[in-house]
Amino acid sequence: MRLPTVLAKSRPRENLTSHLAATLAGAMDLCRRVGRIAPTESVTGDRFWPAVCLAALCHDAGKTVDGFQAMLRGRIRSWGERHEVVSLGFLPGLITDEKLLLWVAAGVATHHRSLDGDRRSLMAMYGGADETEWRQRLEPLPAEVADELSAWLSATAAQANLPIVVSPESRHDVLAEALRVFDLLIDKWEFRVERDEGLTAVLLQGAVTLSDHLSSAHGVLHMRQPLDEDFRSLLVRTFAAKGRIIRPHQDAAGAVDGHLILRAPTGSGKTEAGLLWAATQVSAVATKTGGVPRVFLTLPYLASINAMAERLGRLLGDDTLIGVAHSRAASYHLSKAICPDDDDGQAEAATKAVSRAHATRLFRETVRVGTPYQILRGVLAGPAHSSILIDSANSVFILDELHAYDPRRLGYILAAARLWERLGGRIAVLSATLPDALANLFTDTLDQPVHTVEADTTGARLRHRLGLRNRHLTDPASITEMKERLARGESVLVIANNVADAQHLFAELSPQVEHRFLLHSRFRRMDRAKIERLINDHFGVDGSRQAGLLVATQVVEVSLDVDFDCLFTSAAPLEALIQRFGRVNRIGARPAADVLVHTPRYAPRRRGGEDYADGVYPQLPVQTGASVLSRHDGEAIDEAHATAWLDEVYGTAWGLAWREDVLKHRQTFDEAFLRFAHPYAGRSDLTERFDELFDGTEAILVQDRDAYIKALDQGGDDKAAGQLLGERYLLPLPYWSTPLTTWEKRLGVRIVEADYDKTLGLGEIRGPAAHVYQAGEVL
Repeated sequence: MRLPTVLAKSRPRENLTSHLAATLAGAMDLCRRVGRIAPTESVTGDRFWPAVCLAALCHDAGKTVDGFQAMLRGRIRSWGERHEVVSLGFLPGLITDEKLLLWVAAGVATHHRSLDGDRRSLMAMYGGADETEWRQRLEPLPAEVADELSAWLSATAAQANLPIVVSPESRHDVLAEALRVFDLLIDKWEFRVERDEGLTAVLLQGAVTLSDHLSSAHGVLHMRQPLDEDFRSLLVRTFAAKGRIIRPHQDAAGAVDGHLILRAPTGSGKTEAGLLWAATQVSAVATKTGGVPRVFLTLPYLASINAMAERLGRLLGDDTLIGVAHSRAASYHLSKAICPDDDDGQAEAATKAVSRAHATRLFRETVRVGTPYQILRGVLAGPAHSSILIDSANSVFILDELHAYDPRRLGYILAAARLWERLGGRIAVLSATLPDALANLFTDTLDQPVHTVEADTTGARLRHRLGLRNRHLTDPASITEMKERLARGESVLVIANNVADAQHLFAELSPQVEHRFLLHSRFRRMDRAKIERLINDHFGVDGSRQAGLLVATQVVEVSLDVDFDCLFTSAAPLEALIQRFGRVNRIGARPAADVLVHTPRYAPRRRGGEDYADGVYPQLPVQTGASVLSRHDGEAIDEAHATAWLDEVYGTAWGLAWREDVLKHRQTFDEAFLRFAHPYAGRSDLTERFDELFDGTEAILVQDRDAYIKALDQGGDDKAAGQLLGERYLLPLPYWSTPLTTWEKRLGVRIVEADYDKTLGLGEIRGPAAHVYQAGEVL
């Protein structure tokens, strides 16, 4: 027998049949976890999961060709052909149902590359090839090995109770059959298909790709959802230990069966209400689909995501159940590790952090905390992103604090929410600041009823006293007032709209304060992680209130469990201001605390156009919100009125234009990303558009170049660990800022020449296009 010597991989060396068996096992686990998916059943009947499992079993069968084996054994550098097309030839010996055959073939052929649409596609490589060319490029395929593998595939599929026929004794021509099936695939997917068929196609691709990745990484999917029917009892016990009870709005949220809108003030236990709702939905979805629903909790800012992940880990008693799903997840895990000064200790910590981040990328955990945009990447489909889509099927989504004032991103998220619903999902929007205009958009977007729960704030202590200041936050008189509060020994929060103002204020205020912190988005990863930990330790709700200063930008608005005596802030959209207010007198244990709102500067951005508040927020919603607040200057304000105030803002002509803008972007995203009319076509153009919208870029400082190289080497043979240690030096920049950097090909990183301080963050840039940098435009 030659089959046991056939390899699937060379590093580490792995036998082909072992890899195929592990991939089948991964597919069967995925089937058990995801369960029945309604759109796929309408298209394939009961064929979807059998097709996934058969494709997983056969996906790498084509690696039996001599050319691929020679490459794995180092006899040639590159084979230059694709094993997937050879794998197709093994399918007709197993499958006689032509519809099932085509679905299995689609999963096999597209688990690495698109079928059509770009120069790397299978169609570009093999389209129009006749049998002579086909054989010249793909032969030889040893007949003995092909026969042994065919028999093994048949026996393994039969043992797994998959719908196959027993292979006949007569030998079939694998390469001839591969060409025939490949031509059938091209004919099948050449033209546009209906929405559900296209969606089924990318879900199939995602399931096969994920199963392959699980097998290659020797990963195992978690099959337990900690947010289940026992979660309420856990929460009751946790609350009792702190002298608290479950509040009526939390109970009401937990009683909802279906989509939810929850309005509740910051500090009222909104997160726990959302988790109680999620636990109810998990039970309902599991009963309906037979799967183990995943729970996604999304937040808009990195700092709030990291804080929420730690908070959930403490609540559930095991942070290994929580996946952190954002672009810097490995850096987050490294920042939590105790990282000694010695190089070996740092390398070991980095290896563990990489392993944990890889587990999340393999969708191992059943609870994920991240940004909405990480889940949205699934719409890019293709081998790289379709796994995200299959993982989101039959899942539960908690969208915490959607930002209504960004109509494009909001429109895209709403379009995605409609897709998640089609995939069997349940969705909740939690907010202290949800205008009816946004609630109505959410309700109109979804087909199933949306239930609304509002916290009863009757008799609640008024937490904040509003004060308006007709001067800028950086005005000398404003700074004097801040210094007076600091001199009294108060904990003072100052929130600027842009980085430049935050840095200026910190420089003015910090000399007289012992405990002082600055937080914004332009720090190196390792510096920001340290600052966030120190802020939570000093100002956290669970600790004793301490004097000190935090100057920050918008990054503190959501989900940080911090508590201050007073707030000085620049005016912003009303919902952002209410979020900022929520960082002061957080649990209402004290008399109303001062929240002081300052007039921003209104001016066009560098390229002209409409005026923006401090270079960040459009003028009209900021001014309208300020006008609403002006009626309450000097008063202790009731947060129960926040919705009415927001409705006034969104009821203006600006609000009507905002609604039309959101609807336009919802439709644009649906048409560009969610139709899947050509599901196996390359989507590189869409990927670039997506990254421009949601992703920034990163660079290292010129002065960190040597340290970055040393960090890369520190990982030794573990290149990923070395890369992670190097990533500590990365500095986030907006996507448009790439002209400010130079690309160093050897290191694979952008380099920026700029002033930098680990306390202050990014300073003046002196790069090749420094004249385009304007700090006020950077969030």
